[in-house]
Parts: sequence; structure tokens; C-alpha cells
Amino acid sequence: MLDPFGTAARSFREPVRGPRDLNHPGWPESTPTVRLPDGGRLRLRPLTSRDSRPWREQRLLDEAFLRPVEPTVPGGWEAAHSSTAWWNYFTSMREASRNGQVIPFIIELDGRFAGQVTLGSIQHGSLSDCWIGYWVHSAHMGRGVATVACGLGTDHAFRRIGLHRVTATYLPDNPASGRVLALNGFRTEGYLRANLHIDGRWRDHHFVAQNVEDHPDTCVDRLRRIGRLK
Repeated sequence: MLDPFGTAARSFREPVRGPRDLNHPGWPESTPTVRLPDGGRLRLRPLTSRDSRPWREQRLLDEAFLRPVEPTVPGGWEAAHSSTAWWNYFTSMREASRNGQVIPFIIELDGRFAGQVTLGSIQHGSLSDCWIGYWVHSAHMGRGVATVACGLGTDHAFRRIGLHRVTATYLPDNPASGRVLALNGFRTEGYLRANLHIDGRWRDHHFVAQNVEDHPDTCVDRLRRIGRLK
């Protein structure tokens, strides 16, 4: 079996259990599969070269949802989602993943591509943290997919990568994203002024975070208790 980037590795069809890889903990691994209240089966699994078509198609279709909340892309949205742009993106993710700096996950819903979760700027040692970001294809909005995917990603950061802290930001006019993060145990720690260039201008963001010791259980456990998972 080949890993997402073409090197010999264990299969990632099923979640990896047991000892974490010493050089690149948490990669390449899939999360456990969980069930949404409507019966949908959801997991996170590594980004692969085969994801080019659905990644590009879904993001082009969802420009109206994604462009207002994502970093400004040079040359326009369509150019940023061309075949060439995809391979440039994939190559950069491949290099960063091999260096243990990022984990790019695909949200897989009932076996199909449904969005993305990224754990980025991974740092071990005295910092031991990363940030989490996510997007969900509009066809699956309203089912709690983003909330569950965020929970799986956060649990992976703590339980498989072995980090101490996970952070995130969201726009003041995107309270739905704030709700996703709050349901997963993130707490507001600050307000960042003009910190990211979004859709052509500098935008403020709420800054949230959680530490591994903040909660005695996992995000998935808590989501299941409040009825967000079966």
C-alpha cells in the first residue's frame, strides 16, 4: 500500500492505533469513523493526489461560500483552482506533511469527498501546538458535518499528534464557525485586528483555543453526549 504521497507506508483505510510514529506523529493516519444523527458515516483521512477533481469542483461550486472567509488568492478564484494550481497546492502540502508541519485531511462522508480539515503550523517541544481550519461542501451543510469534522481533527491533534494546544480564528460576521468551535470546547482568548487578508482586504478575527487539559474527555465524547453524534 502507498501513502498519500507515494512512499511505502501502512494502509490508512482504517484508523491507526497503538504507538505514534516518532518522526511524524499522526501522519499518515485516518480518524475513526463516527455516525451523524441522520445516519451519515464520517471520518477524516489523508489528502491524496486522487482528490484533485472533487477538491477543485467543490471549491469552484462553492466560491460564494468560501471566498468571503478564506485568505485572498492571487489571480482570482478560478485561476486558484485550476489543474496547475491544484498540483502546486498538493506539492506544497506533500512537502509540509513530510516535514511534520501540517496534516491535510479530507472529510469523507459516506465514502465520498465532502470538504477538508487542516492542522497547520504544527510545533512540538515547548510550544506543542497547531491551528485547525476547515471547510465543508455546501451540499452537506446543515447536517453538523463541520462540527463533527472539527472535533475529529482536534482529537487527532491531542491524541495522535500528541500536542498540548490547538488554536483557531473566525470572522466576526461568521458566527456559525464560532459555534462549531464552541461546541468542540474552544474558548475565546482574544481579538486580532486586521490579522488576515481575506477576500481582498484585511480583516479582524476572533481568536479561540483549547489545551489538552481543559477537558477530561474527547470532543467526540462531548458531541455524542449532546446528541451531535450517534
